[in-house]
Amino acid sequence: MAMNKTVATPAEAVADIPDGASLAVGGFGLSGNPIQLIEALLAQGTRDLDITSNNCGVDGWGLGVLLAAGRIRKVHASYVGENKEFARQYLSGELELELMPQGTLAEKLRAGGAGIAAFFTRTGTGTQVAEGGLPQKYDDAGNVVLASSPKEVRAFAPGGEEAEYVLEESIVTDYALIHAAVGDTHGNLVFHEAARQFSPVAAMAGKVCIAQVEKLVQPGQIHPDAVHLPGVFVHRVVEVGQIEKRIEKRTVRAAEPASGAADPAPPEGGGAAEPGPTPSGAGVTAATGTGA
Repeated sequence: MAMNKTVATPAEAVADIPDGASLAVGGFGLSGNPIQLIEALLAQGTRDLDITSNNCGVDGWGLGVLLAAGRIRKVHASYVGENKEFARQYLSGELELELMPQGTLAEKLRAGGAGIAAFFTRTGTGTQVAEGGLPQKYDDAGNVVLASSPKEVRAFAPGGEEAEYVLEESIVTDYALIHAAVGDTHGNLVFHEAARQFSPVAAMAGKVCIAQVEKLVQPGQIHPDAVHLPGVFVHRVVEVGQIEKRIEKRTVRAAEPASGAADPAPPEGGGAAEPGPTPSGAGVTAATGTGA
């Protein structure tokens, strides 16, 4: 593996990803999406993709842009809300889905990157996760044409307490696409806050890991203790500059009274005044989806 892993553009970084490839993609909601790499895949026309990611973006952003263009054949995920086009494609038979618990997904990716073929977990025992029957694909009439298969369940007694555990196979993909705040030319990466989430394990699971970074530095400029993902897992690095930080959900509360403003008069009979309507455009915004 070359020590200098930098490539010039996102298009160059993804140029060899063929139709039908399997991808592990970092991101959680709108945090940590490798959007420049995703858009480069869209531009080059790659299709029939098999995607493993916590979720599939939202309408018009993240993996949602590949989904809207009909480029994704199958998704392995733990959460598929917030995306109306995903629901439409899944329920109309255009998209195959393997749904799994979130912690199981993270461990399947980590195990794949660590060379562990499978593992037993209590998560999902006694449910369709273990027993099978989860709808994975519908036809255009809404009938289930493919359902999940039963998995092996065995009893173990760690700590002396016997319980049932379900066997889960690890995930290894052809490529991984991730976003990091800082990376060096050797591929050592630093993630920003919530953007860390699934990115390290997605990177580990990919046979070829491609990282887009907002800032590229030279080897030695990242303190060894600050490295979140060692360069041994990363094969290509492309600098993309500061990316757009979208807000997944925006909530608004009433603005605080201006300093020195008179308090509203209490209603007749005493007690606190009822809150009035918030003027259009007023209010304080709190956003979910920190990190990038």
